[in-house]
Amino acid sequence: MSRSLCATVLLVILISCSGSKIPPRNLDDACSIVKQRPEYLKAFRSTQNKWGVPISVQMATIHQESRYRSDARTPYRYALGVIPMGRQSSAYGYGQALDGTWDEYRDGPGRRGAKRNNIRDASDFIGWYMTKSYERNGIALNDARNQYLAYHEGHTGYARGSHNNKSWLLRVAANVDERADLYQAQLLSCPGIKL
Repeated sequence: MSRSLCATVLLVILISCSGSKIPPRNLDDACSIVKQRPEYLKAFRSTQNKWGVPISVQMATIHQESRYRSDARTPYRYALGVIPMGRQSSAYGYGQALDGTWDEYRDGPGRRGAKRNNIRDASDFIGWYMTKSYERNGIALNDARNQYLAYHEGHTGYARGSHNNKSWLLRVAANVDERADLYQAQLLSCPGIKL
């Protein structure tokens, strides 16, 4: 086998092994996302069937939280602008779940070995969390805006209205809502995809 063929085969193997860390291209197109990553659609469907959270709401939440990066983390904090003081929070993975909330999920309906950088586990977590938002705060599962606010602020923070004093967060939640609507319209017109 020639060197160039060996190098090409090795490159293909490396890309396929690390593919989950590379976000899909064109994150503004739901059809493109699920075409590139059919395992995402399978996970989103499973969550929709189990928890009732629409695929488009799950997708818009993941887009906002991690831009579909499985290993997404919050930025570091710095003292005096140069001394690293650790990350801003323990948020990690597709859904940017915090350590404590993730542990609560794994101790409850999640699998003990669930991982935040696994799309199936992350979408199931989002479904579980949003179902709790419905149960505790009466937020409809298809209400991407308010579901996102509760997701960001926590159930108690949302109930207290902590989001109302954060104009930046209200803008972000409006963007999540718009993206969920966009994704829903796109998914309905994707060739070969049945919702």
